[in-house]
Amino acid sequence: MPDLTEEEYDALDELWTNNPPRVSGDGKSGFFMQHRNEIVILDDLSSAWLRTKAETEHTTTTEIISELVRKEMFAHVTSA
Repeated sequence: MPDLTEEEYDALDELWTNNPPRVSGDGKSGFFMQHRNEIVILDDLSSAWLRTKAETEHTTTTEIISELVRKEMFAHVTSA
């Protein structure tokens, strides 16, 4: 996956800031509402990398995963 340029990061940040994903408590919208019984299991290498990256960047593993997903989504949208 190629790294994003500053302009691409800014555009993606603006997109997600102005159009945040909707998650509600109605049990119908939002990933975790639809899949609340799903557990994601990572291999040791992936888990260690996430923990190390989160500690280094003073963030959470959830934020790291969200950033990776958004990069993939942006790459898919811009390559279409």
